Amino acid sequence: MANPPLKRVAITGAASGLGLALAKKYAAEGWRVALADIQDEAGEAAVKSLALAKDYAFYTHVDVCNTADLQAWRTDIERRWDGLDLLINNAGVATHGAVDEAPLEDWEWVLNINLMGVVRGCKIFIPLFKRQHHGQIVNIASMAGLVHSPEMGSYNASKAGVVAVSETLYGELAGLDIGVSVVCPGFFPTGLAKTARTTNPQVKQVIEKLFQTSRLSADDIADQIFKGAEAGRFYILPHFNYRLVWWLKRYIPELYLKSMQTTGKALLKKKRQWQRDLVNSRT
Repeated sequence: MANPPLKRVAITGAASGLGLALAKKYAAEGWRVALADIQDEAGEAAVKSLALAKDYAFYTHVDVCNTADLQAWRTDIERRWDGLDLLINNAGVATHGAVDEAPLEDWEWVLNINLMGVVRGCKIFIPLFKRQHHGQIVNIASMAGLVHSPEMGSYNASKAGVVAVSETLYGELAGLDIGVSVVCPGFFPTGLAKTARTTNPQVKQVIEKLFQTSRLSADDIADQIFKGAEAGRFYILPHFNYRLVWWLKRYIPELYLKSMQTTGKALLKKKRQWQRDLVNSRT
């Protein structure tokens, strides 16, 4: 009896961080893996690290802001593998800054990549899934898409948009044998802070420290995503402590809003202290 064909997954932002962890997880589970990113050297190295047979894993330069890149990637995947089983829209960036302080260019940048990158990926690949009469989409959002901390407005909006699009697709694709999941992790070690845009350079150090406080690694998150997607779960929330905050928002919204005010006041106090330190350093 012939062995069943290997399943096929396509992952954006797969050259590093969570995307690379996902590529390694799916490869280890016996899937063929199509990696996409704009970091070409890292992307090619990632393919080699998977140690899969030729054409079982390949890298493609794909800018999720470029529809033509995504279309060409899908066409190549169809040519190589005659279809796809799972699309993971993972590519993303981070921003920080109060709404009245952050440049509009940062808003446009993060929304174009985090939100519209997911929209483009879904729009390009859903027709393929419909033709096949099966498929699955996993969109990587963030706990910031569910819980909206102060001074993260543009990032919050981009990830909340990913949650909204995913919920919309969950209804639109019902009955078509096309699954949808949205992943909302909290802080965990990744390279996201390196490219983050912020109105305060000192914030990058704070973000890096927060990333390092996580008990879960990128590999742990990837493992939970794999299991959650296999089980057909819509919401995949890897961090239990952040899940508690989401539950607080849902069931005791007044207390949640008060906690946001407390956080905002603490951030304002810290910013004023940074400003005083900066003035003192110049005198």
